[in-house]
This record gives sequence, C-alpha cells and structure tokens, in this order.
Amino acid sequence: MKSSRESIKFGKQLGWFIGITAGFAAVPLFFDPRTSYVVIFLYSAFLYVALAQSWNLVAGYAGQVSLGHHAFFGVGAYVIAIGWSRGVIGYLDPAGMILAGCAAAFLGTLVGIPLLSKLRGDYFALGTLGLGEILRLITIQGKAFTAGPTGIFLPSSSFTSVVPYYFTALFLALLSIVVTFFMIKSRTGLALVAIRDDEGAAAAIGINILKFKVLAFGVGAFLAGLCGALQAYYIFHVEPQGFFSLRWTIYPVLMCILGGAGTLYGPVVGALFLTGAFELSKYYLPEVHPIFSGLLIILVIIFLPKGLVRVRESRIGKMKKA
Repeated sequence: MKSSRESIKFGKQLGWFIGITAGFAAVPLFFDPRTSYVVIFLYSAFLYVALAQSWNLVAGYAGQVSLGHHAFFGVGAYVIAIGWSRGVIGYLDPAGMILAGCAAAFLGTLVGIPLLSKLRGDYFALGTLGLGEILRLITIQGKAFTAGPTGIFLPSSSFTSVVPYYFTALFLALLSIVVTFFMIKSRTGLALVAIRDDEGAAAAIGINILKFKVLAFGVGAFLAGLCGALQAYYIFHVEPQGFFSLRWTIYPVLMCILGGAGTLYGPVVGALFLTGAFELSKYYLPEVHPIFSGLLIILVIIFLPKGLVRVRESRIGKMKKA
C-alpha cells in the first residue's frame, strides 16, 4: 500500500517535472532570444539553480557548510579559458565542459580529504573559504597560464543568440536536480543524511564518514565546475576577480536557505525567486543593490530559517492532520 502511494506521488512529481521542463524549453519560441530579457534572465536563473543544487548536496544533505564553492566555479572557468586559448577545447565543447567539471571534482577530492577529515563546522567553512582566496591569488600570479589579473579573453563566437547558452544552462539545472534526486534516494543519500543528523551515531553503525563526505564534496565540485565552464563561454573573458568572486558562493547559499536546504526543490525555488529579486533591485533600486543580498540574508534567517519549501510542507502536513 505504501509503495503504491509512493509510486503515485513519484508519477505526479515526474509529470510536473516534465511539464515545467517543456515549458522552459519552449520559452525561446515565444520571446526573441536576441532582444528579449526573459531569455537572458532565465539563463542566469538556471545557472544559479545548478550552483545552488550543487551546494545543497554538500551542505543541505551532507551537513558540511562550505564557503569555497567559488573555487570550483573558477577552476571550471579557467580550464575552458586556458584550453580554448590554446586551441585544445572548442566552443561549447561537451568534452571540454566535462573536463572542466572533472578538474573541479579532482580538486574537491584532493582538498576535501584533509579538510573533511581534520576540520568540523566553522573551521571547515573557513578552510574552504581560504581555498577560494588561495586560487584567486594563484591565478593572479600565474601569468604564464592565466594572464594574471587581466585574465584571458576568448574569441567571440559566431552565435548572435543566447539560445545555445540558455539550453545548456537549462540542461545543467536539470542535471543537478537529477543527480541530487538519485543520490538522496540511494544508500548514499541515507548515509549523508545520517552523517548530517548525527555523525557519531552514523560512525557507530558502520558508515564510512570520510568516504561519503568526500563523495558529496566531489560531486558538488563537479557541478560547480560545469557552471563555471558555461559562464566562461558566455562572457568570453575569464579573470580572477570575477570568477573567484565570493558571490558565486554567497548567492547559492542564500538561495538554498530561502528555498530550503536539504530539500530537492528548495534550491530551485530559491534560485528563481532571488534571481528575480536581484534583477528587480538592480533595475529599480540601483543605489541599494550592493547591500540587497546582505539584507536578504538577515531577513531570510530571521523569518524563514527552514526555507519556503519546508514551510509549505509543514502547512500541508497540518492540513492533512486536521
């Protein structure tokens, strides 16, 4: 009986997922991609969905609050920039993007093992924050490969439309959701949640704590690297201050908190809502836009500590009980 109800629930969720995806895929048919701001806005929103979901996997499910996601985003971008400038990687090259993601995942695994085994809580967060700053300084000093603070200018593409980027960003958003879904529904997901809720108890029942932490960290880094790779293609200029900017960590964190960290659709809701809020504040309130994200963090933590998705779930649960 329980499995039957779960199958019906899954079928409904799958139907909604396919329907919404089809709707987003049809957007360029109704708005001119060369002039419409809607397509450009949704590109940014999809990119943030993927980034937020990648952070959600690490912090929301594994309970490891990382402040270094921008490090993996920047690594993905620089792999594309260096490879493309040397003629090794092509334009919107799937193999190049996978290489960028793998490079970020390798870095995540390499630094994740010592950080996750030795540091906990705030110390781990500070350690990951330091990683992003170290990589920023390396790219500034490593002029032979990274062109220093000026960065690498990539050749302009022959595309006059944002559509290729739009669909690639949509694909990354869907990929991040699907990867997270299958991970949390597997034994890996159960292990991650157990570690998040009580690490000592998880270790007592035989869960390999470090293994699952590093796995989540590596997968999250891979997805963040893919996002950085796409953004490198999108703006044609990769430089340290922009791609190792802390905003590529802070914004996804805020989106997860608003939507609901540790939920599948929380990062999606948070990313769509906050991308819209940021764009509106930039247009209508340019004077206060720089402090807008900080103000939102304070308000969200005070009034929505569990996120929009969890608030909705709790209300539905109360209605069913009533």
